[in-house]
Amino acid sequence: MPTLALPFPAINPVLVQWGPLAIRWYALAYIAGLVLGWLLIRRIVSNDRYWAGAKRPSAESIDDLLVYCAFGVIIGGRLGNVLFYDRQYYFAHPLDVFKIWEGGMAFHGGLIGAIVGILLFARRYRAPTLTVLDLCSLAAPIGLFFGRIANFIRPELWGRPTDVPWAVIFPGTDGLPRHPSQIYEALLEGALSFVILFALARWGALRRPGLIAGAFGVLYGAARIFCEFFREPDPRLEDLGRGLTMGMLLSAPLIVLGLGLMASSLGRQGR
Repeated sequence: MPTLALPFPAINPVLVQWGPLAIRWYALAYIAGLVLGWLLIRRIVSNDRYWAGAKRPSAESIDDLLVYCAFGVIIGGRLGNVLFYDRQYYFAHPLDVFKIWEGGMAFHGGLIGAIVGILLFARRYRAPTLTVLDLCSLAAPIGLFFGRIANFIRPELWGRPTDVPWAVIFPGTDGLPRHPSQIYEALLEGALSFVILFALARWGALRRPGLIAGAFGVLYGAARIFCEFFREPDPRLEDLGRGLTMGMLLSAPLIVLGLGLMASSLGRQGR
């Protein structure tokens, strides 16, 4: 292990506090992801160049889509953390399920919750389900980017011990230099995925329902599995043994489903 490592930038996890009311970076990350995603989707559905006459939801209805997705992400993300990672604790302390301000959100649960919200929205507004899924998939990396940055600031979900020059000593650990795996995830699951998906959208992918959503599944699943090799799994909750983690197990089906969606989308276009 190196004798030198980057010091952890001690950032107060509370951005602003007025008495008992506190605004945390963790909560702000969710708000920023949802609001910026909402603005992006409104802009895209209002621009005919992305659609070439293809059916899509109206710009006005996107305001309601934000509400459906927000509730889906928050409820699903919390329940996913409870059911996928720490059932025993929450079954013994059921009231703690509602303490979302203390952290504890699972992406895969949030994804399921968001899909439920998308289905309800599409049914209410009679919008093409796959198109709505594409739009939300295009915006999702924005939230992932800010969420992973918030994980770094908190700090939580740090990486495995390493001797790389950019290793960080995180407070609350054993003092060993570790991979800043939250930053890896922010860059791969968030920034890189967004650049690729937005490029696909500009090249006309939104005219092929399901293509963006499928590409997001492949990109996120691959990025998450790759980053799991650098992230320290909780030995009680996430480590499945033989190098496997719960994050890998939950992400692998996304790649399969994503490839299936892409193949189905391109197949329909070819007929």
